[in-house]
Amino acid sequence: MRRRLAAGNWKMNGTGAALSEIESLALKHPSPSVDILICPPATLLHRAAVAAESTGIAIGGQDCHGESFGAHTGDVSAEMLTDTGATAVILGHSERRVDHGEQNEDVRAKARTAMDAGLKAIICVGESLEQRDAANTLDIIGGQLSGSIPDQSTGENLIVAYEPIWAIGTGKVPTLEEIGEVHDFIRARLERRFGEGVGRSVRLLYGGSVKPSNATEIFGVSNVDGALVGGASLKAEDFSGIIQALESV
Repeated sequence: MRRRLAAGNWKMNGTGAALSEIESLALKHPSPSVDILICPPATLLHRAAVAAESTGIAIGGQDCHGESFGAHTGDVSAEMLTDTGATAVILGHSERRVDHGEQNEDVRAKARTAMDAGLKAIICVGESLEQRDAANTLDIIGGQLSGSIPDQSTGENLIVAYEPIWAIGTGKVPTLEEIGEVHDFIRARLERRFGEGVGRSVRLLYGGSVKPSNATEIFGVSNVDGALVGGASLKAEDFSGIIQALESV
């Protein structure tokens, strides 16, 4: 059985004062029946890992470089993430692909380096509204899966997050049928490429305007093993509602 996962992406939000939200979340979920992951900005990683120590909350990064070390001013390596106490890293988020021009091959290199460092790679895929309207969603997702996921992937080191770009932070959510179609497609692609054993063990997350009010129905969709949550993960009260919904499925 795939253990369900609630992952929170804080993006470029939070200073030291925000660490109290991790402490509050841990108090609300002292013995969670699902995995909980918080991905704060790099400046908070070590302090977040300390705050989450001896709790049911894991800490992850939001990006890493495709090389293990070198002359890359301002970048963070996968080994640096593990050194802070992080156990996972988000890669290929649409904001990285759009704002920083990351291509599938860039994401693949980062994922390979992250896996080599012992991190779980959360690889994000998703289509724009124009691509959805043109009925190109599955072609886009298929290309991102093929180009972004390295061959060394397993159910232990790979998590795939489907985040339709047009639903991130907009309040718009695909229909349950649309979410299910993409998640079933991703599962089938993974099974075809890696075999049924690995393909069925990789956790698939949905992301895009997930909140306590719609989480339960989303988590009931085929092959949705949890969520990658943005804004609603910044406050323990909001994220807790999503975790409770995931635990109740």
